[in-house]
Amino acid sequence: MVSTAGPTYCHSVISHLVKITTMKSCLCLLPSLVVFLFTGTGCSTNPQPLVSQQKAGLGNVSYWRGDGMVGRPAVRISISEQRAYFYKGGQLAGMSLISSGREGHDTVTGNFHVIQKDKNHESSLFGEYADANGKVIQKDVDTVTDTMPRGAHYNGAKMSNFMRIIAGIGMHEGFLPGYPASHGCIRMPAFMAEAFFRSVAIGTPVCIHL
Repeated sequence: MVSTAGPTYCHSVISHLVKITTMKSCLCLLPSLVVFLFTGTGCSTNPQPLVSQQKAGLGNVSYWRGDGMVGRPAVRISISEQRAYFYKGGQLAGMSLISSGREGHDTVTGNFHVIQKDKNHESSLFGEYADANGKVIQKDVDTVTDTMPRGAHYNGAKMSNFMRIIAGIGMHEGFLPGYPASHGCIRMPAFMAEAFFRSVAIGTPVCIHL
């Protein structure tokens, strides 16, 4: 995949959306396309119990309003903003705070597609080692570099509502400490990962930029 350092790489996603709409729809989408290109944010009423926070600023809270919307889905992820934006038919359907890859495990950038959905995914690469009694003896394990102690077993990290975009990388439910902290995946709050999961299909375009 070709990397990118900015949101202009996402133009192909917009082109995809425009091609599958009518001319009338395109005219209606123009404000949303401008938002998509330059800010990726929008003003709406969040059906989740976060209304008072939204009034203070939608950019500071995850929200979802897409269940009543129609149109082809698309996802844009901004590493610098630590946010993921979900679109239906070019209209902003929701925004999620995220935690992307930490230094040394940077999240890939470029144009991708959802290639797998797994509701109850567990990582085969990252997790923890536990003894025969189930007591954790080593956390934050990388199975490639960390040798399993004798008599121990491996527990893969739970990644509920996993949406794979490339080998080893996907969007999923996870802890958000307020900064990039993952091994390269895109972590989301539980309710946002669930909303994204039920709204994407195999083949949904995902653009990730710095």
